[in-house]
Amino acid sequence: MPPLLSYQSSRHILSTPLEQIRGVGPRLLEKLRQMGISSLEDALYTLPYRYEDRREIRKIACLRAGRSEVFYGEILAASETQTPRTRKKIFEVIVSDGSGQISLKWFRYQRNWIKNRFSIGKKGLFNGDIKRFGSRPEVHHPDVEFLPEGVSLQSHMASNPLTFGRILPVYPLTEGLSQKVARKIWHDITETYASCLMSPIPVDILEKYNLMPLPAAIQQAHWPTEKASLEELEEGRDQARRSIVFDEFFFLELGLALRRRGMILEEGIPFQVNHLYTKPLSGMLPFKLTAAQKRVLGEIKRDVMSPHPMNRLVQGDVGSGKTIVALMAALLAIENNTQVAVVAPTEILAEQHFFNFRPWLESLNLQVRLLSGSSSPTDRRILLDDLRSGRIHLLVGTHAVLQENVEFKRLGLGIIDEQHRFGVKQRAVLRKKGENPHILVMTATPIPRTLSLTLYGDLALSVIDEMPPGRTPVTTRLIPENHPKAAYDIISRELEAGRQAYIVYPLVEESEKSDLKAATEAAEHLATEIFPQHRIGLLHGRLKSDEKEAVMTAFKNQQIDILVSTTVIEVGIDVPNATVMLIEHAERFGLAQLHQLRGRVGRGAHRGYCLLVHSPRCTEDARQRLEVMVKTTDGFQIAEADLQIRGPGELMGTRQAGLPDFRVANLLRDGYLLEQARDEAFHLAEKKDFLSNPDYQELRQALMDRWGDRLELATVA
Repeated sequence: MPPLLSYQSSRHILSTPLEQIRGVGPRLLEKLRQMGISSLEDALYTLPYRYEDRREIRKIACLRAGRSEVFYGEILAASETQTPRTRKKIFEVIVSDGSGQISLKWFRYQRNWIKNRFSIGKKGLFNGDIKRFGSRPEVHHPDVEFLPEGVSLQSHMASNPLTFGRILPVYPLTEGLSQKVARKIWHDITETYASCLMSPIPVDILEKYNLMPLPAAIQQAHWPTEKASLEELEEGRDQARRSIVFDEFFFLELGLALRRRGMILEEGIPFQVNHLYTKPLSGMLPFKLTAAQKRVLGEIKRDVMSPHPMNRLVQGDVGSGKTIVALMAALLAIENNTQVAVVAPTEILAEQHFFNFRPWLESLNLQVRLLSGSSSPTDRRILLDDLRSGRIHLLVGTHAVLQENVEFKRLGLGIIDEQHRFGVKQRAVLRKKGENPHILVMTATPIPRTLSLTLYGDLALSVIDEMPPGRTPVTTRLIPENHPKAAYDIISRELEAGRQAYIVYPLVEESEKSDLKAATEAAEHLATEIFPQHRIGLLHGRLKSDEKEAVMTAFKNQQIDILVSTTVIEVGIDVPNATVMLIEHAERFGLAQLHQLRGRVGRGAHRGYCLLVHSPRCTEDARQRLEVMVKTTDGFQIAEADLQIRGPGELMGTRQAGLPDFRVANLLRDGYLLEQARDEAFHLAEKKDFLSNPDYQELRQALMDRWGDRLELATVA
């Protein structure tokens, strides 16, 4: 099919349902739908997940262990045997080509079918991963293609150009769909329809990075040329796949660039900064701000004094002092007769912010309130009335703040905490609560750069990269749960020196589905059996707000020696005298959580200890995570390691984070392409005529089709 002239007609053809394609019957259609493939475009973007090199048929004597190889031979023997140790049945076939012999083995099979299929004297082509356990090589569950009787190998190969003499794609399959059928389908679809793909990325950008036009890239990713490097294909470094990945990244980053540009172009609320409240607060603080905190505050001030809305992300490690920076920013907004909304992902976090902010704001005669899910209807009605009238200066809450009936008199600043739990749309909802209020996003979860560029590419970035003075390094140790004495000895020593400890459990109550110790039972056991001479407190999510505050205050005031807790103490509570953080079942936590918890100790002048108590049976992944915690206290190194171990989707919680769904791109493998695509997309979006120049019409339309809804883009086409 010749290339189509218009982008719109290209989109129309690519959206064609597969049932309208010749050769795709009802049974095959059902199999493809099970794989999530329902349109031509879906099929074109379902790339092979690996490749087989069938450019050469190797002699059996030359087969290489650890490689996937193709070889030809004749069946010499076929029989059912048993393994000596487990007595499990195996079907084994011995094949020879004159140069040597190889054993083919099946561990799962239908007895009658396999006996009939593999009869002595049959000749065929075999393909599989070569293993070597003794003198004879082996292949388990190989692909087999028997030659018709009387047909030579050369003539058989010549009559099957899609199967031999080239690198073959290996597709992800579902039960009942073979590679042979899959290859035929994808070959027909790519041959006929790949040319319909259109990506209006300017040619000069493609040439700069040695990229292919999208139709050619898709065609070659499915059916590599004879000269292709198998190593590059397997590692996703070939020119075709790089071109497709760049294309995906480019349009995402172009959307983020236009969001950023939109913020810059919109009229905001330019603040006057007279330090009406920030100066008195600075005088009350028991510490001095670090140079990093002052630098970030300067960046925020510049943003809020401009005539356009701020849209900034503040990243800072645990204990770096983001909360006080956020409070200073809030006071700038209040000084300008506007209100502030602080949104946190959980009620616990919202409460902790409220408890932290309240003493300072009340000392400045300012009103701060908490919008809680547990508020009575009457209290809630009064709060909403006070908010509408402007009597409340700062409102702290969860997602409830984003509800329609929550109205501000004049919202000047929205602060979102732990942004990775919120998506682009929640930020947009908060902005609509005022007339383009400034937005400040905070996270104590260090985010690898590749994730940051996809999740927050539209935000200006500030990093608090300095710890307050007096913080001592935290020593982290792994302790098997069957040797708890080592952990209890460290706690005893610290308590005798007048210091305090946390002991954290993942659950509040014993669950039938879990063998985890309950925090409630643990507190009793510790109080009666392990530390009877010490005062033990219990903090968990089911306590009421005032009860939680009372427990936290008692611990802070050293009326409690050991605080047994669920992870509600992850963020917010600051007790410089606490020096030990013992985490039970540490393997059940993610690296980011462990890092947050560790950040609760070592906040004073004394050395901190983080004791990771783990099951001896923990998985290899869990063990890797715990080893990372021992090796480094750098939050960004930890985040990169977490990304490597768990991958981006699981690390961020794809649904909550709004992590983009990439069809081909992989953030771990393709980070360098993301950087290149971002540079080019931002450069293009900054052109004054980008939104009006007809030369960019198809580019703008492609952007709207791909990302318009998900990035809340105004119509740019």
